[in-house]
Amino acid sequence: MMTVRLIAHTPEPEKVVAAAAKLCYSDAHITDLLDGLTEEKTAKFLTMLSDLGHASPIEHASFTFGIEGVSRTLLAQITRHRIASFSVQSQRYVRLDDFRYVVPPEIEAIPEAKEAFLASMEEDAKRYLDLAHKLEEGHTARLMAEGMPEKQARAKASKQANEDARFVLPNACETKMVVTMNARSLLHFFELRCCNRAQWEIRALANMMLEEVKKVAPILFGNAGPTCVTQRICHEGKMSCGRLEKLFAMDRQRGQNK
Repeated sequence: MMTVRLIAHTPEPEKVVAAAAKLCYSDAHITDLLDGLTEEKTAKFLTMLSDLGHASPIEHASFTFGIEGVSRTLLAQITRHRIASFSVQSQRYVRLDDFRYVVPPEIEAIPEAKEAFLASMEEDAKRYLDLAHKLEEGHTARLMAEGMPEKQARAKASKQANEDARFVLPNACETKMVVTMNARSLLHFFELRCCNRAQWEIRALANMMLEEVKKVAPILFGNAGPTCVTQRICHEGKMSCGRLEKLFAMDRQRGQNK
């Protein structure tokens, strides 16, 4: 099961962003930046930045997430967002004796497909552990023949075995990571990955991350989401999910009710 936790963030992130904005638009001194930044004035600065499209002050707030129960497929996608820092559980140094995997919802929904998938995962786990064992035994024998003590040889051989055995791991295999992004990068991430056209797993992750940051920075992320929500723009063309048209209809309805 996917788990997302906000494990650290800039203290008072919205106030920090407001202080940066205050510096940009006033003659305030560094020593006075935080003075007078009440919740109301902080909200005004954040609203002003949003209205002006001035995003650089937002970069001063950062958020660190602990994520687990996600697949290697998701890992390949999220690491494309390079304005972020990633620490991922190493499958080079960590042997997956407890082989866990992500079951896609579409497979989960079809009993025959799920049965075939689970059988494949079980076979993959056996092959991975069998290969790791054979590699470890082979490396141990070689190192001992070269004069290395058995205990030391096995420790080194185990790491060498993991390095090559991981090549047979499927994309469904679970991994864990710690991810840090600044607020500006997060807003962009949410625009791309909260979209209904985003791949289901990373969309679910993005929505969970958004819920986490809203708890500590509700103004900063109050309007965060896909571009159809934030800009009333859809970049999916003919592949659009149709949400933008519904949002336009809601906007027209609000206008009529005023």
